Amino acid sequence: MKGMRIWVATLVAIFALVVASCASNEEDGGETAPTGGEPTASETGATGGTAIPAFTTLQEGVLQVANCLDYPPFESVDASGDEVGFDIDLVEAIAGRLGLEVEWIRADFDTVFTAVAGGQFDMVAAAATITDEREEVVDFSVPYYASRQSLTVNATETPDITSTDQLGDGDIVGVQKGTTGKLWAEENLVSQGVELRTFQLASDMFRDLEAGNIVGIINDEPASAEIITGLPDLALVQAIDTNENYGFAFAPSNPELREAMNAAFAEVIADGTYAEIFGTYFPGVEVPAEFQATA
Repeated sequence: MKGMRIWVATLVAIFALVVASCASNEEDGGETAPTGGEPTASETGATGGTAIPAFTTLQEGVLQVANCLDYPPFESVDASGDEVGFDIDLVEAIAGRLGLEVEWIRADFDTVFTAVAGGQFDMVAAAATITDEREEVVDFSVPYYASRQSLTVNATETPDITSTDQLGDGDIVGVQKGTTGKLWAEENLVSQGVELRTFQLASDMFRDLEAGNIVGIINDEPASAEIITGLPDLALVQAIDTNENYGFAFAPSNPELREAMNAAFAEVIADGTYAEIFGTYFPGVEVPAEFQATA
């Protein structure tokens, strides 16, 4: 995983470049033209006052983004069929600064990284934790959210379970395929005699927990807290600090797009847009210092 000091330093460097480019553009009386002839908006990512690095997308003017669309509060589909969530709003705010329209593409989480590396879409925004293993396949943006794992149980069926330390032989715990929650459970619970049941979709494992078919679920804390809203039998009983950070994933063959997204993300933080979106989906939670507005 990326170290906190490294990625904070990266954000600071991006902020400095944005400010410097603004000052340069003001002195010169206009934008710095990208190299390469007469580029279109999706080739340059031009946003006006700031010099966003030149980049390309698979389809001109469109950012094709893969997502499970089944993981509130980060991503889901509402009753009207619209994509909603923290990741959705954040990506669309960033893309807007690059002059791009976002096209959301539903994908399976366990294959999404190899798919983006293979050029099936431009990027992944799916509450994806930055890990060394995944970075062998894709390139990640700077982190955009710090998360933890958690244990959720059916408090009606097993009211005495409040910690993973109480799980043992015969207990079945649900995990989602391809996630860091599954990896944590494999490394920490299997040795206790716990049996893991793997699910393709997060929603399916919470339904199994509600039905009493499994004892607990290991899953990202903010998503679990949102999913069990309105499910009175289920309770999030333990937060598990795993020092995880979410990032957007890109094909290693397109580093220019990643750098353009990083630069536009710095703008989103600086002008307070990030804090506004964060407050919408995590009300009452303080925005982490590294994501607070600087303008």
